[in-house]
Amino acid sequence: MPLRITFITMLCTLAAVTSACSSESGNSDYIDIAQVSVRQRQPAVGTWQIDCGTNENQHRNADNVVAQPQLPAGAHHVHDYVGNVSTNAFSTNDTLAASATTCQFDDKSTYYWPVLRLVDEQGADAHAPGGGIHGNHGRILRPDSVLIQYRGNAASNVVAMPRFLRAITGNPVAVSQKGEHAERVQWTCSGERTRVTNLYPRCADGQQVVRIFDFPSCWDGLQTDSELHRSHLTFPTGDACRVGTFPVPQLHIEVSYSIPRGARYAIDSFPEEGRKPLTDHAMFINVLPQPVMSRMVECVNSRRTC
Repeated sequence: MPLRITFITMLCTLAAVTSACSSESGNSDYIDIAQVSVRQRQPAVGTWQIDCGTNENQHRNADNVVAQPQLPAGAHHVHDYVGNVSTNAFSTNDTLAASATTCQFDDKSTYYWPVLRLVDEQGADAHAPGGGIHGNHGRILRPDSVLIQYRGNAASNVVAMPRFLRAITGNPVAVSQKGEHAERVQWTCSGERTRVTNLYPRCADGQQVVRIFDFPSCWDGLQTDSELHRSHLTFPTGDACRVGTFPVPQLHIEVSYSIPRGARYAIDSFPEEGRKPLTDHAMFINVLPQPVMSRMVECVNSRRTC
């Protein structure tokens, strides 16, 4: 079987579609949301929500302080930020703790993900690192809304996250690594939340394109980071954390955009990853005040919405 067909088959399988994959001529990255199967209902848990805005101050750079600290433009693509206003490659725990934030509750955490662009329009960074220099062309879209939500665990109570915990969800090199670590980042439409896909969705008129980032929530009880940023904080099996790990509030992020009907859009990526939707990812550093974290834990453990 040709390599291209094999790869498209893999994407379609990950997208969990009920019929053929996207029929858009020459572009298998998009799918009509109506072709995506309905996912299983998720168990009800307590939730805590924080308003951090939509990056109104246009805080963007091509850095990645979690995965590539001290390396300016190390991401080779541009990230959108909400929360901590100072985040860059040289941020430290101390500089983050001393910074201002766009979040309520004095949450100085940093939340970030690759920008989304309309690829057929001219971008302002066509000759800049992370933008056109690294193959990421197009006009950057600011989200219409950003949901920052922490969720409880359906199987047991959660414990507080340690301050300065670092986390990643998704995989910016998922194409090169055959889809590894990509399953917890999804796409949907604002009117079709029961359907999720690993492809760029085509939504009905009046609906928004929505990116969904679910973070790991089983902490090893010791570290705030690890060599590849994954072993210290892992995903539960079903709802339960494996023996030796402890459930913490699960960070859930949704980022919504208005996309003109039929417009081509894509996230930024490493040049070799081809801006594929499978490579979407997000990062997080916890700088929540400890009293706020304590209130959050109490809220989600009591199965309330706060």
